[in-house]
Amino acid sequence: MNIKNALQSFSTMTHSARHQFMLQEGDWLLQEMLTHIGSPDAELRDQLIYRTFIDLLSDNLLSTQQLQNLFDTTTSDDFLYRNIGEEMTDSVFTRSFSALLVANLLAKDAELLILNDDRLQIFFQKIGRYLLLEKDTRGHVQDKGWAHSIAHGADLAAMTIKHPKFDLQHAPSILHALKLVSWKGTVFVNDEEERLVNIVEALLTCDYSEEALIEFIEQVFDKFEFHLMTQGYNESFFSGRTCTLNLMKTLYFALKMNNLAPKLQNTIYGQVAKWLKLGA
Repeated sequence: MNIKNALQSFSTMTHSARHQFMLQEGDWLLQEMLTHIGSPDAELRDQLIYRTFIDLLSDNLLSTQQLQNLFDTTTSDDFLYRNIGEEMTDSVFTRSFSALLVANLLAKDAELLILNDDRLQIFFQKIGRYLLLEKDTRGHVQDKGWAHSIAHGADLAAMTIKHPKFDLQHAPSILHALKLVSWKGTVFVNDEEERLVNIVEALLTCDYSEEALIEFIEQVFDKFEFHLMTQGYNESFFSGRTCTLNLMKTLYFALKMNNLAPKLQNTIYGQVAKWLKLGA
């Protein structure tokens, strides 16, 4: 059976028919979906595979073992970290859509609490690596649809923080990645900032120290000084500066509109005001 035809047929089934199909063909279907999760065919990857995963999770059509297998597979080096560090290659689709699926698996597990604790903790310990190491910052790719690996990585980080078994001792590695995500030699143009600020909001929701976040903001802007001292006013500085300022301005207004962390707001405001004068 062709995977594309199978998924198109699955999308038209009733709930009971889907349930029966998963009992008979579920393992085959999931394996085929994983095999093609990073397909450059946008219809297959985004419209069919990803949406079917969401339907399966929403309708509780996956067994505990299937959920665990999906989590173990998609968090592996062959999926979430597949060829990470490459730029302008199709491997980004596997990484990005694995990140998106893992975020949804964690959201489901937050309700059910059935994923293996040891494997969750291993994942939590290295979650910061994704945004840190990902270098392919493309949003929409012509003829292949959305890659959006930075936005999907942000979604994954925020959902990880919200998981009830996440230990805030792992937060610094995520913040370290967030600090450097603006220095990838590009300026985000597909609303990545709005997704990235969800990481900080998730930490605040989980009662992460506002003082620790203030220290993080100061470190974000210390990067400006360090870059100027070591490399001067080169192209990398201006893309990093612009991208960081856009991210910090987005965070400032997100905090202000939600009436969160007034001290943190003041710190961001002061730093943004200082560095905006740089180009005057």
